[in-house]
Amino acid sequence: MSHPPKADPRPLTGEPLALDLLNTRWIDGGVRHDLLDSVAGLAVWLDSPAVREQLRPTATPEGAPAPPADRTTLDRLLQARAALDALADAAARPDPAAPEDADRLNEVLSHGHVRRTLGPDGSPESVVEVDDPSWIPAWYAAENWLRLIADRPDRIRPCANHACVLHFYDVSKNGTRRWCSMAGCGNRAKAQRHYAKRSGT
Repeated sequence: MSHPPKADPRPLTGEPLALDLLNTRWIDGGVRHDLLDSVAGLAVWLDSPAVREQLRPTATPEGAPAPPADRTTLDRLLQARAALDALADAAARPDPAAPEDADRLNEVLSHGHVRRTLGPDGSPESVVEVDDPSWIPAWYAAENWLRLIADRPDRIRPCANHACVLHFYDVSKNGTRRWCSMAGCGNRAKAQRHYAKRSGT
C-alpha cells in the first residue's frame, strides 16, 4: 500500500469542516482518490491547517487529549462522512433528507454535547464534551453540518462539473459560484465551451 504524502494532496481544502471532510475524496485525471483510506491519510487530514483551525476550539476540558490519528478515530470519521455524503446528495437535488440519513448523523452527534457554563469572569462559556477523544473530529464535522443548514443551506453546493465529486460552501456575494475552483473545473469548462464554439458543435 502506498503511503500518502505528509502534505495535504487534495485539490480543494479550507471549506467548512463538514464539507472539508466530504472533500477527502476527489478525482484527478479520471482516478479516484481517498485521503481517508488509511490511518496515515487521517493524520494528514487532522494536520491540515484548515482542519486544525476548525478543531482548535474543541473546548473539551482543559488538558483533554487531542483526537488520536488511529483506526478508531478513522472509523468514526468515516461514519460521519457517510452520513454527510447522503445528506449533501439530498441537499443538492433538493430533496428532504431521508429519515435514515438523519438518523446516521444523529448517531454521530449522540456521542457529544455542548455544556454551557458561567465562567469565573462572569461570561458564558461553551465546552464540548465527547464520549471519547476519538469522536472529536466526527462530532465537530456533524455539528458543523447543522450550522451550515441552519445558516444558508442553499449555499452548500456540489461542483457543477459532473465528473467532480467536490463540495463547497458558496460565500460569494451573489451566491453564483458554480465550480470547486476556477483554476480547476472552472477553467476546464471554459476551455470546453471555447472548443465547442470553434468546432461549431
